[in-house]
Amino acid sequence: MITLVISVDQLRCDEVQVDGHAYRHLFRARRLTEDAVVRLVDGRGAARFARAVAVEASSARLALGEAAPANEPARHVELLAPIPKASRLSWMVEKATEIGVSGIRLMQTERAPREVGVGTLERLRRVAVAAVEQSHRAVVPVISGVHAFSALPDLMDSIPERWFLQPQSAPPDAVPSASAALLLVGPEGGWSPDEVEQLTDWGCRPMGLGPTVMRIETAAAVGCAGLLIESLFQ
Repeated sequence: MITLVISVDQLRCDEVQVDGHAYRHLFRARRLTEDAVVRLVDGRGAARFARAVAVEASSARLALGEAAPANEPARHVELLAPIPKASRLSWMVEKATEIGVSGIRLMQTERAPREVGVGTLERLRRVAVAAVEQSHRAVVPVISGVHAFSALPDLMDSIPERWFLQPQSAPPDAVPSASAALLLVGPEGGWSPDEVEQLTDWGCRPMGLGPTVMRIETAAAVGCAGLLIESLFQ
C-alpha cells in the first residue's frame, strides 16, 4: 500500500487530482495504473483509501473512499533537541518521524548555539512528509525553532511528563504510561550545570541510555523509541 500526504481540504473531497512530483512518483516511477488503491493522509491524523479512476499524461484523478487506519501510536511524544550538523539534522527528523514523534522542536543550548534559516525548516518538513509516506503514518510532526533555552517552559507547558537525557542517569523504572511525554536531548558537549538545574526546576527528570555516548541524532532516536515502544503495539 502506498501512502500520500495531501492537504486537509483535499482529504474532505470526493475526488482529488494528483500532478507534479506526486504524479511522477506514483504513476511513472511506481507505475500505478487505473484502479490502483492508495492511502491518502492529511498530515494531522486522518486517512482515507482512494482509487485511481483516470490516469492521463501529466495528472491522475483519485476517487476517495472509506476511512483508512491512521497507524499512529497511542502516545504523543515531542522531541526537543539542539541542532546537529546539517546532514545529521535531516537524519534526526527522518528517523524521529518514522518512530512516531508528533513534534520536533529545535533549541539552542550553551554549548550548541546554532541557528537555521526558514529554508532549512521548510526542507526539514519535506523530509518529514517523505518519512510519513515511507512509514505509513498519518501525522506529519510539527517542526519549529530555533527556540531559546529560556523559551522551553512555554513549549513544555501542556506536557507534564518531561525527561532530559543525561549520561550516568538511570533509565526509567518502567515504561512511562501518560498519554503525552516530552524528551529533551542535550548537545554533544553535554548540558551545562546551570541548564541541568533549570531543567530540574522545570519538572524534567533525568534519563540515561546506558554507558555509551551517542551523538545527538542517535540519542534522540533511541530515547524517543523508548518513550513510544509500548504505545506502538496498542
